[in-house]
Amino acid sequence: MQTDDATLTVEGLRASGRGSILLLACGALAREILALKSLNGWAHMDLLCLPANLHLWPGRIPDAVEQAVREHRGRYDSIFVVYADCGTGGLLQARCAELGVEMVPGPHCYAFFEGAEAFAAKGDEEMTAFYLTDFLVRQFDAFVWKPMGFDRHPELIPMMFGNYTRLIYQAQTEDPALDEKARDCAARLGLAYERRYTGYGDLGRELAKRA
Repeated sequence: MQTDDATLTVEGLRASGRGSILLLACGALAREILALKSLNGWAHMDLLCLPANLHLWPGRIPDAVEQAVREHRGRYDSIFVVYADCGTGGLLQARCAELGVEMVPGPHCYAFFEGAEAFAAKGDEEMTAFYLTDFLVRQFDAFVWKPMGFDRHPELIPMMFGNYTRLIYQAQTEDPALDEKARDCAARLGLAYERRYTGYGDLGRELAKRA
């Protein structure tokens, strides 16, 4: 069930039982996690998503995660936090350690979709790349274009993206419509376009470990 941005997204919360797992996730990953649950038959896993727009204020993520963990941990045998660091500067990892819950390793979702090792290996050559995922392609206007003010002040684009050279679309799915939309996003930002199919990457592998 999708709620508004001020509340949590909840899917099938259940009472604690043998092997029950709560996936406490970023709302930007909801579609991918639900797809992995369905593909793998992970019926013992429930999904609770925090609003995706917390990424606009990453300093709020640790407190939001803590609140959700404290509210729901008694109903599950374990809780797994499906966030990477996501701009919290290590604060989310520290908070999860205090709470005694695990989280996805890595700096951000771009790294775990690509695969953390593969992403790190490309670090130097892709320092001037701007990344989009399936979610961010769908929500480009809401999460990039409007928050940065480009809808009102397009003259800001070269100021804010002048050091970028290309947009890399990390595709989780084979969707020509998303490919076309991502290509348009690159054109709007004045960047060269590259599509890279990643699938679910480390996200699928990390969930499979817990399953």
